Amino acid sequence: MRLLKSTIHPDIAELVKNQQGKQFNRKAARGIVLNGEDILLLYTERYHDYTLPGGGIDEGEDSITGLIRELKEETGAQNINVLSEFGLYEEFRPWYKDDFDIVHMESYCYVCRIADELLAPEFEEHEIQNGMKPVWMNIFDAIKHNEQTMAKSNKKGLSIERETFLLKLIVSELIEQAVT
Repeated sequence: MRLLKSTIHPDIAELVKNQQGKQFNRKAARGIVLNGEDILLLYTERYHDYTLPGGGIDEGEDSITGLIRELKEETGAQNINVLSEFGLYEEFRPWYKDDFDIVHMESYCYVCRIADELLAPEFEEHEIQNGMKPVWMNIFDAIKHNEQTMAKSNKKGLSIERETFLLKLIVSELIEQAVT
């Protein structure tokens, strides 16, 4: 899968550069579901942002199986068809728990098609507490919203830069190219 971008959070840049600190790897799968300029996203009230649906790949799962499970759980999507690989976004971020200093996050992104009807999501408790909900959103409005959150909000999470980068890349590679 092609590498879309690799980032290192500035708070841990020296740790990564000097190969210090305790690090663990987390793999996730994220789905890109488009309907014209509308995209299926997750809105999270806690962070006031829009993100691609998806999440951690469980032990023993491949990325496609994890993606399908996460899309069903987070959005209620049914009849999920993975159409193509989009790319890998890699990041090294701080880990704010006692056991590790760094998380090496690998997000495998796929273009998908789903049935028109969404069933009720099956959120985990932390997702409910964060105020997460699936929404169909105009991708340009989602980008604008995330950019405003990054510029003005103290609520922003660590993933918003990744998500906004991905949304912009989706526009340039999947939406604008489809028009031309």
